[in-house]
Amino acid sequence: MLDKSRSLNVDCIAYDLEDSVTPSKKAEARSNIKAHLNQPRAAGIREQAVRINGVDSGLALDDLTEILKAPNLDTIVVPKVNSASDLHFVTDVIRHALPHRHSSTLNPSITQQSPIKILALIESAKALCSLSSICTSTPYLSGLIFAAEDFALDLSMTRTPSLSEFLYARSAIATACRAHNLSSTIDLVCTAYNGEDGLQTLEEECVGGKGLGFNGKQLIHPSQVEVAQRAFSPSEEEVAWAMRVVIGDEKADQEGRGAWTLDDKMIDAPVAGKARAIIKKAEACGFDIRKIRER
Repeated sequence: MLDKSRSLNVDCIAYDLEDSVTPSKKAEARSNIKAHLNQPRAAGIREQAVRINGVDSGLALDDLTEILKAPNLDTIVVPKVNSASDLHFVTDVIRHALPHRHSSTLNPSITQQSPIKILALIESAKALCSLSSICTSTPYLSGLIFAAEDFALDLSMTRTPSLSEFLYARSAIATACRAHNLSSTIDLVCTAYNGEDGLQTLEEECVGGKGLGFNGKQLIHPSQVEVAQRAFSPSEEEVAWAMRVVIGDEKADQEGRGAWTLDDKMIDAPVAGKARAIIKKAEACGFDIRKIRER
């Protein structure tokens, strides 16, 4: 399974030490994942992460001690983050084990390694009420992930197809990420993945999550990757519109106009800012921005 994952083309792959590993297999799983992350990087995987066991489990230190030895580890996914103290613990271990993998101490002329990052899973009412302190708890934090199933368990909720029961939590998480300038805002897992109906459900969830401010989604099966990548990437129509706005705004700025009209709709600073964000994201997704601009 680990070797098979190297054939994927994904933004981030997370290897699990938590729920998918039974207690008797934890040590073996740590060793296997460390050995896997010692291999040269696979071309299609841009970020390699490991989900450790929760800090309260008593297993997190053993997880971190082992996997932080892997040179090609990029990110630690921390589950069941209920307060800032959970991330303080993980941060202290990282700083002790890998002091050179911090953004303030990294020297690009000496190493090609990037800083270690942390993604925090928000799974409880307590975590939701502590978002501000969690988001400011560590400089390693790069984003939040919404764990809907555990959240539903904590609040005695029943998950429905509309996901309306999660609206407050999802909105709060997306807003907190933006407020604290965290780059990754990862939405809930889509548990349906078999057949066309499952992929249709996934697409609908992706579109809904994108509308709430999420910029990614947790996936549990390779068949979900293409749908999610397409949903969270700008469409060709969006990119074409954004480029028209950017070019038009540049001309309007030269003429001293703060607001102007495109297709009978007013374009002002917020709209132009949105267009520039779409262009930036499109470039990251592989669009040929120069070619689009020259059309």
